Amino acid sequence: MSYAADRIRNVALVGHRGSGKTSLHEALLFEAGATTRLGSVADGTTVSDADEDEKSRGMSISASLASFEWRDTKVNLIDTPGEPSFIADALGALRVCESAVFVVNGVMGVEVSTRRLWERAQELHVARLVFVNMLDRERADFFRTLDSLKDAFGPHVVATEIPIGSEHELTGLIDLVDMKAYQYDAEGNCTEIPIPDDLQAQATEYREKLMDEVAENHEALMERYLEGEEISHDEIVQALEEGTDTGHIFPVTCGVSTTRLGANRLLDAIIDDLPSPAQHERITVEEGFELEPDPAGEMFAYVFKTRADPFAGRINLFRVYQGTMTHDTQVMNTRTHHKERVGQLLVPRGKDVSHADEFGPGDIGAVAKLKETHAGDWLAARDQPIHMPRIKLPAPVMAFAMEPKNKGDEDKVHTALRRLQEEDPTIDLHRDEQTGEQIVAGLSQIHVEVIVDRMRSRFGAEVTLKPPRVPYQETIRGQAKAHGRHKKQTGGRGQFGDCHITVEPLPDGDFEFVNAIKGGVIPQGFIPAVEKGVLEAMQSGAVAGFPVKGVRVTLFDGSYHTVDSSEMAFKLAGSIAMKEAMSQCTPVLLEPIMLITCSVPDDSVGDVMGDLSSRRGRPLGTEPAGGMTEVKAEVPMSEVLTYAPDLRAVTGGQGEYTLEFLRYEEIPAHLAQKVADKAREEHEAVA
Repeated sequence: MSYAADRIRNVALVGHRGSGKTSLHEALLFEAGATTRLGSVADGTTVSDADEDEKSRGMSISASLASFEWRDTKVNLIDTPGEPSFIADALGALRVCESAVFVVNGVMGVEVSTRRLWERAQELHVARLVFVNMLDRERADFFRTLDSLKDAFGPHVVATEIPIGSEHELTGLIDLVDMKAYQYDAEGNCTEIPIPDDLQAQATEYREKLMDEVAENHEALMERYLEGEEISHDEIVQALEEGTDTGHIFPVTCGVSTTRLGANRLLDAIIDDLPSPAQHERITVEEGFELEPDPAGEMFAYVFKTRADPFAGRINLFRVYQGTMTHDTQVMNTRTHHKERVGQLLVPRGKDVSHADEFGPGDIGAVAKLKETHAGDWLAARDQPIHMPRIKLPAPVMAFAMEPKNKGDEDKVHTALRRLQEEDPTIDLHRDEQTGEQIVAGLSQIHVEVIVDRMRSRFGAEVTLKPPRVPYQETIRGQAKAHGRHKKQTGGRGQFGDCHITVEPLPDGDFEFVNAIKGGVIPQGFIPAVEKGVLEAMQSGAVAGFPVKGVRVTLFDGSYHTVDSSEMAFKLAGSIAMKEAMSQCTPVLLEPIMLITCSVPDDSVGDVMGDLSSRRGRPLGTEPAGGMTEVKAEVPMSEVLTYAPDLRAVTGGQGEYTLEFLRYEEIPAHLAQKVADKAREEHEAVA
């Protein structure tokens, strides 16, 4: 069944980890009759956490779409991960949804991920509604949480409901729009009751605050409200919806997801207070090119999530912005400029899927087995150059060296990682040119662990992880002359190469080779061989066997034999000369210096700066950044290889950071000796 754009609501459930998003997702599905039993996160029986790694960890790792109907309206509800390591899925959901329900823990209040996701939702012009959850818990307080929401997000945060009772005595809620009270039994069933006498004054107080906010954003209502006229239910609902859509009002609802208390009222709020694709602002994808939610227009659909499935191949979730996506048709991928065959259209709900004939404008669906399409691509009726502004994703900071457990599995491991990279663009995969190690990097240790688990469970590719080696380098501080001669006489033709070189520091470069040969003492054809030998020797320095940089080598003399000389002989002579010279040029060890940028709470700035100083860091300063403080410092890479858990410990779990390479610097002598000793031990172990 196809739904008109004004009868669709696209809603992302977002918030801090542990706020109860998945339980709320489960409660809304059950309340709407989309499921026949209420699943539990603890039991691993929820619809959205369908993967085994999500069940075992008790947390959402991927965004999960489920569609259902409420009051003749289709709701596409996307449960998103709250763990910051998997923020890419949350941001992808915010990109294609007009609305977001921010789920807030009634005990903890506004937490760090809530703030960050709120900022991203604001950037994407997403309408926002808040659900204060877990109000039956000890120390839960709706009104304290409401105050923290106002402090964090401004005065336009306004309650549309207040609870009846608190903690274990929570029994229901009061709807401030209609001034009606509802009581819930242990099964989550709802009954309308009179507003309790002891809450009448409080309900009136918060009703007036709501009306002040509604009237402030609607001039026609403002005059009537100030004159004391009665404002109807429909007028309040319309004003709330307009204010929420434009970001001038942020309604706050409440309840308990695990007992379904308030779930039916939240579903009504999603329909009444949140905008449809037909109402929300149009999307402009190119200069002057705007997409309209017209079912008869040319089809344009945006792919916002790719799931790597070993059996079904890629499963792509998409949002139709214009026109109608139909099954058994051809579409154009505007990035690759190739046609894709759309077979069956899917309506996912956790592990289960049903089939659809078409998806109209504003709707969200899925399709499997597209050959070259993945997240970030547009599917269109024609090859129109079109793109979305790229979502800024955090850079991976937790890196590990990776080796296949079984010999010969390199290709299997590489393929698995590439497929998972399509699913999660925050995964970084590369080979370190200096150390030769295959590096996989993510946003945290748990992120990398999940990557490894999924490689094994989905693709049968098993790997071992170890911390990556720091890419130390060596250089020289002095000058030296050296002579290299390779002479070998056998029964037949011999080998002869002879060269003299000068080696000196090159402060502003990696390597320079100067040919100063005069009089043809070394034939021109053998000079490149000397350079090759020099470069080969520079791969293993005199201090600890690390590559040598910052050197100028001048070839100024030598000799040759008309019969025995060869390129190989001169290459070996160049290598011999370079090794001798490096040992005489005051060789030193260099370490990579990184720019670290930490985003931390204001009260943790001193602790973080002290911690960075203890890691041989040089603080560069601080500046405010969106309710947090940004601390910048220069710090050796070796000191921050596994910094993420330490920063979380110092900042109470609220800190995050990025790293950027700056330059190489000489390592202090006492540390250089330790690095050299360790390198020597590793070399001997391999030998």
